[in-house]
Amino acid sequence: MIYLLIVLFGSTMLYVSATSRIEAYIKTLYAQGFLLFLMVALEFGRIETATFVFLCLETLVFKAVLIPAMLSNAVRKNEAYRDVEPSISHFFSLIISTLVFLGGFAIAYLSGSRSAEIQPLYFGISISTMVNGLLIVMLRKNVITHAIGYMMMENGIFLLSLSIAKKMPFVVDLGVLLDLFTGIFLLVLFAGKIREAFDETEVDSLSRLKD
Repeated sequence: MIYLLIVLFGSTMLYVSATSRIEAYIKTLYAQGFLLFLMVALEFGRIETATFVFLCLETLVFKAVLIPAMLSNAVRKNEAYRDVEPSISHFFSLIISTLVFLGGFAIAYLSGSRSAEIQPLYFGISISTMVNGLLIVMLRKNVITHAIGYMMMENGIFLLSLSIAKKMPFVVDLGVLLDLFTGIFLLVLFAGKIREAFDETEVDSLSRLKD
């Protein structure tokens, strides 16, 4: 069951790469947060109680509800429903994401014999998720989409931490979450200011700024 959830989590990035609808990106964030919550619930037997409670709150409250709701509100407020004119077509983006996803399985296979402390499938899919999140930031032009890409990268980091959950530093994970929450909050405000100045939320608008 846990392996099915991990594969479903990784495959959500394929859906994101094939669509231009920002609302679809946000729905993917909802799904990723809920999948991470289920993974934590299934891993309860080997995680300390205090850490387990924190991880449940982090995944269910922040990742699956609060941050996606913030981004969804930003989409409606700025009327930024699609990410148009990406750097490459969605077809080629899907091909690249698929190759990265398959690369995650290759990493899982190779890492399985290297260390007994790392869970291979967690490790491989988390790496592919982080790379695909970075690709979203690099290839999309909408500021809100960039915030979503960073959130997906953080979800990959969280999955990576679950691969070594027994030794996961509680304070470090909390720090990453708070930093990301602050960053997304600022990006949402930034998107609103771009909308007011240029009547759009594309980062290409910044090239028209002058002293």
